[in-house]
Amino acid sequence: MILTGCFGMGWWYRVQFNRRLVTIRILREILELLSGEVRYGRSTLPECCSHAAGSFAEPFGSALERVGQNMRDNIGLSFGETFQKEFSGALAGTHLKNQDREAFLQFTRQACHADSQMQLRAMEQSMELLGRTEGALERENAGKCRMAVGLGAMSGILLILILW
Repeated sequence: MILTGCFGMGWWYRVQFNRRLVTIRILREILELLSGEVRYGRSTLPECCSHAAGSFAEPFGSALERVGQNMRDNIGLSFGETFQKEFSGALAGTHLKNQDREAFLQFTRQACHADSQMQLRAMEQSMELLGRTEGALERENAGKCRMAVGLGAMSGILLILILW
């Protein structure tokens, strides 16, 4: 039981290390889907958000739906302000760092007053920033994950030897 518990704790740490990476991948998927809708569907960003809402799990799907709904209701905020407001709440419960949030929301600062080509370029810049972070995390997490599981198992063996 000691060995299994320690191994399980190492596995839990491994999952914790990967949560940020998984969230960054989801954010890149959101940006890729939005840019595809703008590029090929010739839709506006608020329309894209409404279309993309069903493709993502909570909290991202509902945040996209609220952005689309707020823009349809014309509550007096620009797309960028609405997107930042809704996604600030959705991203609050994640394991992202502030720099990750800023990289994702960066396109909203430029996308409000731009044509579709400028919007696409702004989204591509955000995807590039998130892609760099994703690559660095993949390299960093590979070693950390192996170490966490290995240390968990070895600490279990050490405890068994000490208690023997």
